[in-house]
Amino acid sequence: MRSLDEHSRHFLPSRRRFAALRAMALLVLFVAGGVANAQYPARPIRVYVPNPPGGATDTLARLFAPKMAEALGQTVLVDNRPGSNGNVATEMAGKAPPDGYSLLLGADAQVVISPHLYAMQVDPIKDLVPVASLVSTNMVLAVNASLPVKNIADFIDYARRANPPIPYASIGNGSQHHLAMEMLKARAGINLTHIPYKGGGPATIAILAGEVPVMFGGNSVSGQIKAGKLRAIALAGKRTAAYPDLPPLSDTYPGLEVTPWLGVFAPTGVPGPILARLRGEFGRLLADGEIRDKLHGLGGLEPFITTPEEFTAYFRTEYAKYGQVVKAVGVKVD
Repeated sequence: MRSLDEHSRHFLPSRRRFAALRAMALLVLFVAGGVANAQYPARPIRVYVPNPPGGATDTLARLFAPKMAEALGQTVLVDNRPGSNGNVATEMAGKAPPDGYSLLLGADAQVVISPHLYAMQVDPIKDLVPVASLVSTNMVLAVNASLPVKNIADFIDYARRANPPIPYASIGNGSQHHLAMEMLKARAGINLTHIPYKGGGPATIAILAGEVPVMFGGNSVSGQIKAGKLRAIALAGKRTAAYPDLPPLSDTYPGLEVTPWLGVFAPTGVPGPILARLRGEFGRLLADGEIRDKLHGLGGLEPFITTPEEFTAYFRTEYAKYGQVVKAVGVKVD
């Protein structure tokens, strides 16, 4: 009978062969992955958009797609997947193979608010990786021009004295317009009654008609403000050239800031070199003067330029912030 040492010596060559084969397999995978990364992109790239054609997000995607195609040397397809408040596109992107050929171009609402409102099939924090921030915009606190308030201090005083509480419009339950007003209510200690509408158009019509006196709005209210039918009294986000004399809410309530933004995400697991290539190209486009001019023409969109680390941290902070607000307000979606 062979001793244990003899058995060990007998199997030693096999073990060596196994280790050698394993090392070769890893080397092949490493080389193949490196070649694939070096050749990226080798076929068309699909960008999922959570909105139907014609909206702001779709317009932005179609502005960037041909420029990215030119830079990458491959077709960039805009794939509109509306439905379930943007969740359809988000879920398709989150479930796609992590090879850099499937991206999501979406608004912050889809990745930092919706997960707290709906039972989604993906977790944006775990299943998506931030690729590049693209643009940000601003919301304004707008009132019907007949309301006797000129600034945020007037409005807060008016709201405190109102009995019954004055109503406010939003574009829907759980929207940023809704949550921004709830954040203001909490900080200012005022009571307002939420009246949700189905979109910015109907909400703006309601405030113009006097059904409600106030709302946070974006592009849907900007023209009415310029026409003098609505009065802007504060910015939800940072100061902007579109309203150079309008103060942000954070001047009165430090830390209270709501800034809608759009960015690009990829499925978690996309190789680092591919992410770096995409980030570099998006960064170059945002620095392009022609692109910047076109962005300003799309309702005052501002380039939102961050490093990968900054965008990832901001994404996670926004996710946590809205999660807290949704829980505190007890938002119920239709």
